[in-house]
Amino acid sequence: MGRASKKLHAKLSKGGLSDLPTGKMPRRPDMPDMEAWIKQGMDPVHAAYAFVQNITSFFAEGASRLPEMKKFAGIYAKAEDEYLPSGPPMSPLTTSFFTSWAFFDLQFDDGDTLASCLIESNDVVSMNPDQLDALKKMAASRMGIYEHVGMDGQHVRLRELITNTEFVCHSTSGYRGRSGELWYVRLLPPLLPDLARYLIVFTTPYILMASKDDWLQFLGRAMPGDGKDVTALYRFFKHGPDMHYWNEFVFKAYHHHQNDAIFLTGIPDLKATLPHAD
Repeated sequence: MGRASKKLHAKLSKGGLSDLPTGKMPRRPDMPDMEAWIKQGMDPVHAAYAFVQNITSFFAEGASRLPEMKKFAGIYAKAEDEYLPSGPPMSPLTTSFFTSWAFFDLQFDDGDTLASCLIESNDVVSMNPDQLDALKKMAASRMGIYEHVGMDGQHVRLRELITNTEFVCHSTSGYRGRSGELWYVRLLPPLLPDLARYLIVFTTPYILMASKDDWLQFLGRAMPGDGKDVTALYRFFKHGPDMHYWNEFVFKAYHHHQNDAIFLTGIPDLKATLPHAD
């Protein structure tokens, strides 16, 4: 527990936050409804994660007004003004990409994240065990680069660069792509593996137009040793060399988009390859 999460927990223990769509709160018409999403056709695992994302967003909105979260609120507001995260044509940063970064990857005050503050305060917030488990999985997640290696029925098979680990995934945007594409996405693991073993592509796919070889060379340059350390790979994609490294790449690398995917070109450390570099 970092400094912010300790102080925030102490504050919330005295008063708490209202309007969180958890088990203790009566449902209001403007609160998210996971059952309704599923009836409308949303994948059930995606719906469960999206519901927890909404809880986290409610928490962020309320907690950001407290002095204990001043550091987070300042970073978030400045980044929101800078990147205008809403998806093309306004910005190449989608809402799902930006909020996942802000809630799960952005560190402040001795290594806290917004998600770690929510997890530590759950005795006040009262998420149920399934919601808490989903949030912990989201908090541990990261972006990554995966090669499309075919289909498995309605699901996409993605193989991660460097680790070569292969996953069967549900693409939430509906984009299925084609073999050989490189996807820059955030994968979330199964919630109940006995019932559904596929992973969730939680963000709209960013399709990387540079070659696989160019990206492997970049990762070899960017990470220590031979570029194949799994722990270093996790840190690199979750936190980058600096806070806005991956936000900046997406912003500068935008090429074009369609309803279910966004296409990026260039390599992060090769400025001349990025169409919107300064």
